[in-house]
Amino acid sequence: MEYVVNQIINGICQGAIYALIAIGYSIIVGVVGMVTFTYGEIVMIGAFAAYYTFQLVGTNLVLAILASFAASFIVGGIVYKLCYERFFNSPRHISLLCTIGFSILIKNLAQIIFGPDTKPMINIIENKSYTLEAFGISIVIKQLQIMVLVLVIISSVALTFLFQKTKYGIALRAVSQDKTAAYMVGINVRRTAMVGNCIGCGFGGVAGILLSIYYYSCSPLMGSSFSMKAFSSSVLGGLVDIRMSALGGLCIGIIENMGIMISSATFRDIFAFGFLIIVLIIKPTGFASSGKNRRVKSEKG
Repeated sequence: MEYVVNQIINGICQGAIYALIAIGYSIIVGVVGMVTFTYGEIVMIGAFAAYYTFQLVGTNLVLAILASFAASFIVGGIVYKLCYERFFNSPRHISLLCTIGFSILIKNLAQIIFGPDTKPMINIIENKSYTLEAFGISIVIKQLQIMVLVLVIISSVALTFLFQKTKYGIALRAVSQDKTAAYMVGINVRRTAMVGNCIGCGFGGVAGILLSIYYYSCSPLMGSSFSMKAFSSSVLGGLVDIRMSALGGLCIGIIENMGIMISSATFRDIFAFGFLIIVLIIKPTGFASSGKNRRVKSEKG
């Protein structure tokens, strides 16, 4: 029983990172109105930004988070300019193909610039564990897990404040709900969509540093699997529902770790994507209700 409980805790921690990745992905899809396949590489850029920040200035976590957010934010702006802005009025598959090509480009450039090998991430958190006794069960929580959960919560609260209390956040919500109406009330839809894409990418970069710290490594190819996890989590949340997408990421993390209990870690993706398929067969709209699962459109801005 103790093993089961501790695996659930591991799943919650890992799922929290997936949730943060899914939140950023849902922001991009909701505001820009187009699915992206560069998101995994954005996460990878965030991880490497943190890696080199640690190499240059030491174990300054706050500075590394800012560097990861800034690097991914900038790359997000480049992706928007090259893959989205020119194709707002074109068939959606054109921008989709552009993001696939840009993903391959970033991946190969990263292997040239950073090297093809996996790099060990510096251990910035003391390898310390806390044991809690509850109902005769010993629950072990690592200090690293606590830090990851705290950072995910802080990031989510900051994002909520942005969307609820700031002018840019209100504009982003307006564009995500109805681009035509937002344009008619004077909102610069294209610029707002670019900002939304950059913010979503920035949160992907923060998730990248959490992943690299959690797994003690980063590599130019790390984004591929996490890109699919982000997409799967967002699909479970109806693509544009941020809260339900976060719930999807949390569930995928828990299901992965529960699956490891009965098999090898090699098969963790089978459980994650198997869970996605089962949920969509039972409820095609995912966790989101039919009324909230708005269809993403590409209106002229």
